[in-house]
Amino acid sequence: MTRQREIISRKDAQPPFFVGLDLGGTNIKVGVIDDLGRTLSYHTIPTHVKRGPEDASKRMGEAIREAIRRAALQPSEVARVGLGSPGTMDIPAGRLVDPANLPGWQNFPLRDRVAEHAQLPVTFANDASSAAFGEYWIGSGKDFKSMVLLTLGTGIGCGIIIRDQIISGEHSHGGEFGHHIIFCEEPARVCGCGKPGHFEAYASATAVAKRTREALDAGRASSLAGRLAAGAELDAKLVAEEAGKGDELSLEIILQTARYLGVGAVNLMHTVDPDGILFGGAMTFGGHESELGRRFLERIRQEIHKRAYKFLAERTVIDFATLGGDAGYIGAGGIARMEHQKTKPA
Repeated sequence: MTRQREIISRKDAQPPFFVGLDLGGTNIKVGVIDDLGRTLSYHTIPTHVKRGPEDASKRMGEAIREAIRRAALQPSEVARVGLGSPGTMDIPAGRLVDPANLPGWQNFPLRDRVAEHAQLPVTFANDASSAAFGEYWIGSGKDFKSMVLLTLGTGIGCGIIIRDQIISGEHSHGGEFGHHIIFCEEPARVCGCGKPGHFEAYASATAVAKRTREALDAGRASSLAGRLAAGAELDAKLVAEEAGKGDELSLEIILQTARYLGVGAVNLMHTVDPDGILFGGAMTFGGHESELGRRFLERIRQEIHKRAYKFLAERTVIDFATLGGDAGYIGAGGIARMEHQKTKPA
């Protein structure tokens, strides 16, 4: 069950305080959190990608100040800002490299420009790693020593946390599990990055829509045909709606997606051996709150038990994330908190 956001007052909060930003292709989420990960204020601003990264950096600085004001704090009470951004990126340098969701923002020193506009120190992180850290800190993974979060949406994001350590890799590309190879024969489905056989090409929301379209074009009967004729857009949400009404093709596509995700989860289990693997993002089909979501998760688990070492299959927790869309800004703030703890005087 996705946790509802609760806003606490300044008098109930525990300092020090941090601001978390979750940068997306459409919106930027901004929240002030306390030392326990509780939210004091929250708001969003549009990204306006076409205006460029400098404009966004300036508005992020303004949004940080506004979030601090809404939390009834002074800027001097905020220890650090955490910024979660889509990749690709150079994390030590604080620089975007070639982010697919932010065209025209290549090679931009985002961390330092936001810090300049906010007049606060900024910690830079991958957005999926930020969401994973949020779940690890106060969400579904709070009882884990290690975990993986797969965020299911247009693509597949992945964050790997092992004993408070975020696996970023030597070149800031650790955890790019959406681009691991799930099919190596020819022809393979082509990922949005242009490479063949990647996990995203089979198990993302984009892949759900593509595989459904192929089935319809091949003549498969489905109630989706009527919805599309009436002007509906073919996406994972529409497929889920029809699956929930009993459409055979829609349910088949969703359960096939779960099978692919189970295969991916086994690869992670045999590589990382985490306490748990969590599934979050926009494509969880209602999670535990819907019959379809429960069937989806059970199908993932079945595939894992079929393919994984028995020891791991019995001990690895497979579940949904609980922080929903708040995981990114909470986790970004939590990563800033870790950085603050490393740098403050003993």
